[in-house]
Amino acid sequence: MASPFGYFRGAVPVMAADLATMPNTGLMVQLCGDAHVRNLGAYAEEDGRLIFDINDFDETFRGPFEWDLKRMAASLVVAGRESGNKDAACTRAVVRLIASYCEQMREYAPMPVLDMVRDQISRLEKITPVHLALQKALRATPMHTLEQLTAPVPGQGSKMFSKTDPKTGSKTSSNTTPDAPRQFKEIKPVLTRLTGDKAKVVLASLEAYKKTLQSQRQYFFSQYRPLDVAFKVVGTGSVGLRDYCVYMEGNGPGDPFFLQIKEEAQSAYAPYLQDRRVPKHQGQRVVEGQRLIQTGTDILLGYTTIDGRDYLVRRLNDHKASIELGDLNGDGLLEYAALCGELLARGHARSGDAQEISGYLGSGARFAEAIAEFGHKYADQTEKDWAELKRARK
Repeated sequence: MASPFGYFRGAVPVMAADLATMPNTGLMVQLCGDAHVRNLGAYAEEDGRLIFDINDFDETFRGPFEWDLKRMAASLVVAGRESGNKDAACTRAVVRLIASYCEQMREYAPMPVLDMVRDQISRLEKITPVHLALQKALRATPMHTLEQLTAPVPGQGSKMFSKTDPKTGSKTSSNTTPDAPRQFKEIKPVLTRLTGDKAKVVLASLEAYKKTLQSQRQYFFSQYRPLDVAFKVVGTGSVGLRDYCVYMEGNGPGDPFFLQIKEEAQSAYAPYLQDRRVPKHQGQRVVEGQRLIQTGTDILLGYTTIDGRDYLVRRLNDHKASIELGDLNGDGLLEYAALCGELLARGHARSGDAQEISGYLGSGARFAEAIAEFGHKYADQTEKDWAELKRARK
């Protein structure tokens, strides 16, 4: 309801139904499925290094490569308009998206497979919206999450203490010791603590989750012990699905760890695309799709089942951040569009046939023109749908 882009983010099922009515290339890849400008972001790779990549895979499915490009193109126009760009600038951004995609795919086509799989994009800091997201991600540490989501357990180990800021030399006081026991805050309706049998059911699911990890990662995970459980309301496309957070502790109070157990529904593309290789477990579908597309996947990414429902399990907010729409104006929109093209090309090359896709695209000029036209028409339709939604709510 908030904006056309807000509607676009939540309307993957609408767009999947629309795309299914159109001709397609038949050149299949692992789709991100929800390729839009805010579903790319910064996060910590396995070795702790910050990278920027596609980071939302709830809708991932095997499908025609251009479906991701069409959704990304439409998002550039919708988001570009909301960021104050004129339609001509949005057109240039979509053309840049496709040109970047085609150029990257041409580079991948002759590459040795393992070189392509390991390829990294190194100019991230030079792209303004990405640089700002990476700076935010630096601050999204487990200790920051601890302060944001938890509070001292009432009546346990509370006393005044002071600490000195190493940068300013100023002292601040708190009424809890640094190692006082903590629990999730009650921030209703967004965050609600679970206790008793409800918490036990969530914690019991971790045993099945642990088995989906590689053996060495099972050992790493076993070093953490659960302290508290909460129910968390999650983002635009997942409202109405269950989501749990588990607060854990590793090597003492200074080693907090937060795990997210997020319900996964069937992909919006499933009614229109048939693939026997797609797992029936929706959490497993997301995990396998993410591992195929991403270059650096969460070391503790896995899945589990609770009360017959499928869940994805991953670290919560570990150095994660996304761009802001306000950063996508002027040159920022063009720079970001080029990066989107490169990242989609890399994901598609890892999961499809780079030579075949590159051969189909050729120079990419006619393809760019067609996708730009589609992007504008779909952005117009999105705005009409959003207006209709607002009227219907009244």
